[in-house]
Amino acid sequence: MGRFSAIWCGQVVTLVGNSVLRFSLVIQAWTVEQQATQVVALSLCALLPQMLLSPTAGALVDRLRKRTALQLADLGGLVAVGGMAAVYFLGDLHLWQIYLTVALLGAAAAFQFPALSSAVPLLVEKEQLQRANGLLATAKSVADVGGPALAGLLVVTGGLGVVLWIDLISFVLALVTVQLVRMDGDLPGEMGSRKRLGADSLEGLRYLFAHPSLRGLILVFFTVNLVMVFGFAVVQPMILARTGSDVSVLASVNAGIGAGGIAGGLLLAAWGGPKNRVRGMMIGVVGMCLSAQIVMSAVSGIVAWTAAMLIGALLMPIVNGSMQSIIQTKVPEDRRGRVFGAVMFVSQISSPVAMAFSGPLADRVFEPHAAAGTGLPGLLSPLVGTGPGSGMAAMLLIAGLLGAGAALVGLALRAVRDIDVLTPDLDKQPAEG
Repeated sequence: MGRFSAIWCGQVVTLVGNSVLRFSLVIQAWTVEQQATQVVALSLCALLPQMLLSPTAGALVDRLRKRTALQLADLGGLVAVGGMAAVYFLGDLHLWQIYLTVALLGAAAAFQFPALSSAVPLLVEKEQLQRANGLLATAKSVADVGGPALAGLLVVTGGLGVVLWIDLISFVLALVTVQLVRMDGDLPGEMGSRKRLGADSLEGLRYLFAHPSLRGLILVFFTVNLVMVFGFAVVQPMILARTGSDVSVLASVNAGIGAGGIAGGLLLAAWGGPKNRVRGMMIGVVGMCLSAQIVMSAVSGIVAWTAAMLIGALLMPIVNGSMQSIIQTKVPEDRRGRVFGAVMFVSQISSPVAMAFSGPLADRVFEPHAAAGTGLPGLLSPLVGTGPGSGMAAMLLIAGLLGAGAALVGLALRAVRDIDVLTPDLDKQPAEG
């Protein structure tokens, strides 16, 4: 896995650099107007371009060499941050320019995931795919944990200018590692026309839905994401409500999430993942729902909350790594970028939908009913307790039950459960002709 390790190191540096910049920009946005709306807007600026461009990005990845696609993703980030750095050092940085930079970084990220996921099979043997995917998950968790901590230190000691320089250097290092590493079989696909690009952007979704096993798997994946995000969206306000807005408790729980993600990624890299990937994925989802949602809703205190979320975060790389490995081994190389773009689109579109409903339901339905001891929150009070935050705990419990149920339904469906028989890996399919 030497070649993959070199690429991985470059991507770790870039992910950490981007995490540092994102957290620094949150601080910058809050400093300008001190409104939570500005911070939420930053998240949407990052999410929406990445989600909307994913299908088209996947189609473009299939037309290019994977090395070129990775370089374009890193180059896009370099240009975006470079433009912002120029404006900043000229002393004319405004909030709208921060939004634009974050949106451009989101657009670059739309190319990075399908390009990197498609490149992994060119860098490692099939037996090492889940290990490689585990290391990719570890990289993200390292960035999620280390980025905000490093950003807080750098903003205080050196200001936003130092952060911008560090992120620029991280993109350069990523570009260098991609250029130096050999990728066997890295051939460009058919370029086609611009008109054809629109059709190719939907090809990943069509491919997934044309194969019953992949269709069933992606629908289960979408359902699980939808209900779990619905629950996870209220975890932070639930903790704050139950602790009287104790930020230190929330910080500890968030640190547990990061530590769990790192541990889970390293575990998957060392272990190699479950042999039955669908079963491992679905059991992992059930475990996440039990620990990070059902148990999380019923326990109290910093130790119990941190432990529950840590276990859930530990299982997440196994779930995601298994999903990525299935796509990497069952989808032809010339369509892999489009399919990964479609997977990103399907997985991310659930997040804004779930968040749009969870907040108003918590504020206007579940918390008032919990305070009055009526309705479903009142019925669940023996399990989730009473007082501030108990309505959101009820939402978390319901989300956990629905998520676990969706995973068990996936295991019960033959099209999903027997995917390796119904849709064999590419190296096990009979040769045509």
